[in-house]
Amino acid sequence: MGNSRAYPVLRTTSAEEAWAQALRLNALLEERDDEVILMADLLTVEDARRMAAVLPDAEFDYEEPRTDPATGDFLTFGLDIGTAEHSALEKELPLSFLHCVAPGTVERRFVEAVGRGIASIGLRGRWPEDPETDAYGCSTYDGVEVLFNCDDVNWLRPSDRHTVFVHVDKRGDLPRAESLAAYLGSTVLGESQGGW
Repeated sequence: MGNSRAYPVLRTTSAEEAWAQALRLNALLEERDDEVILMADLLTVEDARRMAAVLPDAEFDYEEPRTDPATGDFLTFGLDIGTAEHSALEKELPLSFLHCVAPGTVERRFVEAVGRGIASIGLRGRWPEDPETDAYGCSTYDGVEVLFNCDDVNWLRPSDRHTVFVHVDKRGDLPRAESLAAYLGSTVLGESQGGW
């Protein structure tokens, strides 16, 4: 099957602008998934508390696996973020999560809760046919993703900027990516990257 190809089409220092532009692109999808994928790395106690208030049902865990020194068993995060003492929670950081929600429920609050760690909102769907470029949409690959505090879709280059990516088919539909970037008044800002 392979992965989508993701093209960066907008970079900004404003999380709100990145989200607003991603929503403009999302409106162009011919079909949209019934789930939005939210992910984040939480680096501070304040970040964790804000995100837990937005997503009380999310399963938070250690960003990097931890093991019990005596048994070697993997440990899971078990504190209640809302009630744990600041010092106890600080020892557990950094935390992360992946959580799916219905579209239009908490995304704005999620954007407002993003702290210093990398976070993302994934909006999957299918782009419409494009007769000019003979391109067809594919629900396996298509969509829009916002990466907060990061320049790459694989979370490898933390940044003080937020990046909007468009996902296209595994062959890398550059003309479609260029068209979507132009819709935002932008251009494709780099090579395609391996997506979802």
